[in-house]
Amino acid sequence: MKKTFEISVPGGETKVLLHTCCAPCSSAIIECMMQHGITPTIYYSNPNIFPLEEYEIRKNECTRYATSLGLDIIDDDYDHEKWRLEMTGLEDEPERGGRCLKCFKYRLLRTAKYAHEHGFKVMTTTLASSRWKSLEQIEEAGAFAASHYPDVTFWAQNWRKGGLSERRIQIIKEYNFYNQRYCGCEYSMKPAENGE
Repeated sequence: MKKTFEISVPGGETKVLLHTCCAPCSSAIIECMMQHGITPTIYYSNPNIFPLEEYEIRKNECTRYATSLGLDIIDDDYDHEKWRLEMTGLEDEPERGGRCLKCFKYRLLRTAKYAHEHGFKVMTTTLASSRWKSLEQIEEAGAFAASHYPDVTFWAQNWRKGGLSERRIQIIKEYNFYNQRYCGCEYSMKPAENGE
């Protein structure tokens, strides 16, 4: 497949820590990065996902894709109870509301910490590929996370353009990926069930 559009990594880095939420969201992004000579290390940090079985299914699909491309994948600790405590008081927030922003900050801060501890100068996230997410919230959360570690830069890339959304659909079919019906946490299940 030809290069879809030009991307530019901060500092011209060729190694990037990629926070990944699921295989469908990350598939075309990873392919695009590799076409541009960028090697992503996949960082699976999603303690928001509920129940554990759902977490494992999504992690296994990410691992299957990473393995097929010869990429490394890091599985962060799954501590859903700790995540839930962090979301206390935000349970009834709508999707794209205050809970989502806090969740993004929580997960991307963990990603930035890993980047800092393991020599990655640049991090980004596949969350920015979903039309159900607020790009403004993701960019705010990424900047917040990177601000804790001066040696880490958050790469705020809009992964919805350049034909990546269409390519994502093709890869999902090619790999027969499990494609979830809700964002991940128990609070996002209800809107999904109602077709929102």
